[in-house]
Parts: sequence; structure tokens; C-alpha cells
Amino acid sequence: MYLKHIVVGLSGGVDSAVAAHLLKSAGHRVEAVFMKNWEEDDSEAHCSASADLQDAQKICEKLALPLRTVNFSSEYWHDVFEHFLSEHHAGRTPNPDVLCNTEIKFKAFLDFATGLGAEKIATGHYARIDGQHRLHTAKDRHKDQSYFLHGLSIQQLAKSLFPLGELSKTTVRKIALELGLDVYNKKDSTGICFIGERKFRNFLKKYIHVNQGNIISIEGKTLGKHQGINFYTIGQRQGLGIGGIADADEKPWYVVDKNPAGNELIVAQGADHPALFSNSLIIEQMHWIGNAPNHTEIKLEAKIRYRQAHQACTAVYLQNQRWQLNFMRAQRAVTPGQYAVLYAGEHCLGGGVISQRL
Repeated sequence: MYLKHIVVGLSGGVDSAVAAHLLKSAGHRVEAVFMKNWEEDDSEAHCSASADLQDAQKICEKLALPLRTVNFSSEYWHDVFEHFLSEHHAGRTPNPDVLCNTEIKFKAFLDFATGLGAEKIATGHYARIDGQHRLHTAKDRHKDQSYFLHGLSIQQLAKSLFPLGELSKTTVRKIALELGLDVYNKKDSTGICFIGERKFRNFLKKYIHVNQGNIISIEGKTLGKHQGINFYTIGQRQGLGIGGIADADEKPWYVVDKNPAGNELIVAQGADHPALFSNSLIIEQMHWIGNAPNHTEIKLEAKIRYRQAHQACTAVYLQNQRWQLNFMRAQRAVTPGQYAVLYAGEHCLGGGVISQRL
């Protein structure tokens, strides 16, 4: 007698493979599903879907699991990639991994698995879900992925399992090695969610029109030409092409702002230039995993990028899902289009899109 019918999203990597093994070992009926989500240029070397599918097949053979494949390319294009392009077109820096989770892995895939009769879905994410279906950080804080999962709802979390939440990456690789899985030392996936590693500038040029414009110092001096503000992000140092403009003993240049209306890239010198720091920011489209707080001003912690340590702040409600975050310490390179994710200790409360830095 099986405990639960669980469908695991198997990517072909070590994390989802070990997640599937742990669930099967615990006595559950486990099926695996490999999701294909990108078809535009499968023949290119950087698209690893074919190799990942082969790895998934080998994993399932080793673990004696049934494997299905499903194609969510249309959903990915309409619900994730079009947003990704529109944000870049507007000069912001989006993070598609969050939408990959909310729209594909925990919506399209969850619906598909439910249609198979599954009681739960599982993935190889490093995060934890408590008995009240609230999201918590992983035990391994270096691998914690709650930042990318903050857009999920209580209902989605209630149907989900994260078997790796209490484990370290080292332990996961050790388990895979002991099982004889070839992917025990497979490199973690990087690049654009479901699309892979790219020469980003060339890739983006295929989908949006970009214009060269002026690189302007914070004092208003024209220093050179940029290749399209869509390709740059706040805090960026490399690729500006103006290093020789400064005197030999002066500091390197960093992107501190963008002016989409004037097609200008604003730069300043020095990694610690005041223009790189902000004490406050505005987030919009705020999503609370549970109920929204009753108070219009609350003290909590936040992260404005993945892997950042939690930063103490006060959240002040404005209107229409907009909140202002006021930090105890100034934050470097606050980037519109990215997400600010809110925490109370290990409890992930939700998050929103950074729309403005103050």
C-alpha cells in the first residue's frame, strides 16, 4: 500500500533525482515528468533539453520510475517569456525564475500532475513547507531558493513537497553517488530559466529592437556609447567600454541608473559611490503567501537579490499592492524589475517587483 501518489518534476539534474529517490524510499507511489518548455532554437549547443531528457531517462531506469514528458512551451512563451521581453524593452532587469515557478512548475505542471491523479507534486528546490503550508528557508542557507518561490500561494504549497529542504547540497551529491547516478556531479543549471546559458546580448537582439545611446556621467558629461540600455543592469562594471576615460589613478565606472526616455545610461566612478546606494525602495504587485498583514507598517527583513543576507527594514503600505521598504542600512544596486522578497526570520512572507529606488 502506497502512502501518496506523487509526481516529481524531473529536470535531469541531481537535485530532482535525489528528491524522487527519497520519496520512493519513503513508500510513496512516485512518477516522474520531464518538462520541455522551449522550442525556438533547440538545435543550438546552449539548449540542453535533449541532454537533460537523456539524463532523466537514465535516472528513471536506475530508480525504476515511470517517466512521462510534457510540453509547456506555449505556456512558457505567453506567461513567462513575453513578460521577460517587455521588461527588457522598458529598460528594466527582470528575473524570469520567479514566473517560471508560479506559472509553469507550480501551475501548468501542478495541473498536469493533478490530472494524472497525483495528490502532491515534488521538485528539487531547496526550501521547506511547514504544517500550515507556509514557506520557509532551506536548512542549507547557501542553497536556499525561497527567494524564487515567494510568488506561490498557500494552495500551491499545500500540494507541493520539497524533499531536499533539510539537506545540504553536499549530502544530496553524496546520496546520488551512492545510488550510482551519473548526474551526482552534474553542474547546476544556470542562465535564463528553461532556456539555458546564452550570449545574452545576441540572444536578446533576436527578440527586441535595441538602440545605441549615450553613456552619461552622473555630472552630465558624455563618456561614450552604450549598445542598448536593455543590456545593462544597475551596479554593472564590465562591458561599458569607457575604462580608458578615467585617469590612471581613478576608480572604475559603474552603472548607477538608466534614463529610458532619453536612452541614456548613467554611470559613476567607484564601487562605493553614493549613487549606487538607496535607503528605500518601492515594490508593486506585492504578493503575500498567506494573509496580508493588518498593519500598514511592519518591521521585517528583505532580500533584493538571490543569495543576499536578510536585511532589516520597515514595510509601509502605500496603495494598490504597493509598499515602501525602508532599510536600516543602505542597499547597493537596487534594480527595478527585480524582486524584493520579505521574511520574518526563516518564514518567507512573499514579495513584489521593485519599481523604484528612493
